[in-house]
Amino acid sequence: MSPRRGPPRPEMLPEIAAAVGFVSGLLRTRGCVSEQQLQVFSGALREALAEHYKHHWFPDKPFKGSGYRCIRINHKMDPIISKAASQIGLSLPQLYQLLPSELTLWVDPYEVSYRIGEDGSICVLYEATATKPGSSYGMLTCKNQMMFGRTSPSKNYIMTVSS
Repeated sequence: MSPRRGPPRPEMLPEIAAAVGFVSGLLRTRGCVSEQQLQVFSGALREALAEHYKHHWFPDKPFKGSGYRCIRINHKMDPIISKAASQIGLSLPQLYQLLPSELTLWVDPYEVSYRIGEDGSICVLYEATATKPGSSYGMLTCKNQMMFGRTSPSKNYIMTVSS
């Protein structure tokens, strides 16, 4: 085994893919980043998250280490996002223009969720069943959850949009 970075642990792949897809999608909607740049950014972010989470991923205790895995923009750019963005030449001022000024993204085993704004609703991007991790992974969007009437007593799944 090489001391260099290896591939992400397979059990992290769906969660990391959901987080990367979400952040890349935010950049894509602004139309200022080319598809090629988005691919490079996505690859860099995927690798950075896998490296960052490799010793902080506990499928038996999904909330253990949750604060460490949280991606946060709070008028201060998350260093993992800024590092990935630097791979495609995006500066911090450009990132602040392209991404929400208040964003929290939680990447936990079996669930990835986000909130835009300090008082925004929490939206689940990805959810899987912990009892059968290999067979029940699935991508869920806010729209799909609202259409299927999925609710949870601890979270509100209404998505808010800030301009």
